[in-house]
Amino acid sequence: MHQGYPTDLAARFERQRRAFALEPNPALATRLARLDRLAAWLDAHEHDIVRAIDADFQGRSTHETRLAEVFIVRAGLRHARRHLKHWMRARRVPTALHFRPGHNRLMPQPLGVTGIISPWNYPLQLSLGPALAAFAAGNRVLIKPSELTPALSDLLVSMARDTFAPDELDVVVGDVELGKAFAGLPFDHLFFTGSTQVGRVVAQAAAANLTPVTLELGGKSPAILDASCNVAVAAQRIAFGKLLNAGQTCVAPDYLLVPTGTADSVASQLTRAVARLYPTLAANPDYTAIISERHRARLADMVDEARRAGARILEVNPAGETFGTSSRKFAPTIVIGAPADTRLMNEEIFGPVLPIVEYANLDDALAYVQGRARPLALYWFGEDASRRDRVLRETVSGGVTINDCLWHLVQESQPFGGVGQSGMGAYHGQWGFDTFSKLKPVFHQTRWNGAVLFHPPYGRVFDLLLRTLSRLA
Repeated sequence: MHQGYPTDLAARFERQRRAFALEPNPALATRLARLDRLAAWLDAHEHDIVRAIDADFQGRSTHETRLAEVFIVRAGLRHARRHLKHWMRARRVPTALHFRPGHNRLMPQPLGVTGIISPWNYPLQLSLGPALAAFAAGNRVLIKPSELTPALSDLLVSMARDTFAPDELDVVVGDVELGKAFAGLPFDHLFFTGSTQVGRVVAQAAAANLTPVTLELGGKSPAILDASCNVAVAAQRIAFGKLLNAGQTCVAPDYLLVPTGTADSVASQLTRAVARLYPTLAANPDYTAIISERHRARLADMVDEARRAGARILEVNPAGETFGTSSRKFAPTIVIGAPADTRLMNEEIFGPVLPIVEYANLDDALAYVQGRARPLALYWFGEDASRRDRVLRETVSGGVTINDCLWHLVQESQPFGGVGQSGMGAYHGQWGFDTFSKLKPVFHQTRWNGAVLFHPPYGRVFDLLLRTLSRLA
């Protein structure tokens, strides 16, 4: 494991800052070359990426890594390459009549040295996704990956060393103390993905330098099943969205809201859906393990607390398997009737455990969602357009997928980000480019213009002009 220490960290940061000062606005060709090098490395090392993440999880689905890590980064690279020339252009914006023939423009400009703190759950995607956006915007990039994924972190270190100059892209790895030192560097922008709790600490550290931050956090994302939905179809899609990466996904549905009297039938449909997706668990390479024994124990404790409080616990174990003592897999678990004061109903679950909550009517469901922190995602299943539109109008969330789960996350033509305790700022596609850019407003004055009329000495002409403009502006 390569280790970076605070003194070394500062030196690496200063090296990138000096390099940016020498090239403050890289040409299109330079930016494209950086994106192309990143894409070539991704293509050449897909097998190594799969193997490293599998080692870190002690059982990560190869197909999930290829889909949710490699494919998403590759799609982001291709989208950025296709649109970068357009993104870099100065943007026309309206000019008020009384300032013409002058004209306004917004000029995208690189920020400088950008920092990325990435988590363990999707360690490639959530490192290189922000990095490619920062590269497209013309910045230098310093990445601090999670200490919980040492094999993938080492691979990223090798990627940076073999593919880029250290003043273009650098990767530093280390423990929590290094992470604190990293967050305290005077970056021109700091991008963090992780828990709300750690996000607060990162934001406080960045505030000391007035460093702008993007926080991609999490929360308890609801899935609302309307009476008009096809429950069997919804269950299949919810099971996929919840159990991808064994529920260790920031936008996974965290709990279900279902009409009164339907919890048992919904649970039955979910059980069938899980069995179709994962007929076995213990040795099934498609079913991912929990990242650490500590995280697995937390899930077990949350379920046990709910059981003691009177909730019904339905473990979905289609083949009736027993997990070995060394296994970190956790069986899909449905929880019905968990009291509101249990950890399961208050903390982001981040695992394959799904509580079901019944609601009396739409007002009741909306009140439940509105009474909690604003989630990173919300899912609506149903065919009633009026109720769907009311949910869209009256709830606030980072993003929404209708009649499915997760897919709003992978749209390069839309922003992805949270709101309130689920985060601030956004990225993907042009929104990522803009996040890592200063959109500098520029007013172009012409030789002949009416601005002289605003100069002193003031008199009747000025008063008449101001009265006229006050009516028109």
